[in-house]
Amino acid sequence: MILVIDVGNTNITFGVYDGEELVSTFRMMSNVTRTSDEYGMMITGLLDRNGVKVDDINGAIVSSVVPNVMHALNGAVVKYVKTKVLEIGPGVKTGIKIITENPREIGADRIVDAVGAYEKYGGPVLVLDFGTATTYDLITADGSFAAGITAPGIKISAKALWTDTAKLPEIEIKKPASILAQETISSMQAGLVYGQIGQTEYIINKVKEESGYKDLKVVSTGGLGRIISDETDLIDVYDPILTLDGLRLIYLKNSKKV
Repeated sequence: MILVIDVGNTNITFGVYDGEELVSTFRMMSNVTRTSDEYGMMITGLLDRNGVKVDDINGAIVSSVVPNVMHALNGAVVKYVKTKVLEIGPGVKTGIKIITENPREIGADRIVDAVGAYEKYGGPVLVLDFGTATTYDLITADGSFAAGITAPGIKISAKALWTDTAKLPEIEIKKPASILAQETISSMQAGLVYGQIGQTEYIINKVKEESGYKDLKVVSTGGLGRIISDETDLIDVYDPILTLDGLRLIYLKNSKKV
């Protein structure tokens, strides 16, 4: 079994693979400072609660966009799970060629998503990740990371509404019954959700226009991706485990190094 770890700005997502099968997933918040021992106790405890024996894990891989948690997290895996950790970064084989102006600026999470989408669905493919930020990444037919678009995520936009305005409340992000809202909460929900749908559709169409890929496959992932994917025909596939699958695939490409 291998342990895959995706460290995002909001959550750390863990997955355990037995071969190609994802047998367990769990999460913890990433914006809380913890020691390696605290991480270790939480990870081993959650593995146990999910029916996974630590001794059955023989490898680990991590992708992170939050550098300040990595020392403690990696230390926890080494000490408590007793396995080396492969960290996504320079020198790691991905099978994706980055042809943007500054390849080092591309976040590890976006590379992992690109690998997952290209390996599972082929190219050309546009990968949408509805996370803290909403990202749109174009992978060409030959597996090159050609371009990326970054926009505020739905939660960032929502937080700005209730933080920067005196009378707007904190709300649940969901699609309201109608865009013709008649009170504050559904008004905010309509703006957030339908606004994201409109942005998504415009960007997809614009990428198809400028890239010339009229047959572009569009794959989405991320916590709020389901809400948007269900509301537009321009997204072909919603894949909630795309990032975890991408990590597993990269681990296999680098298994001799681990």
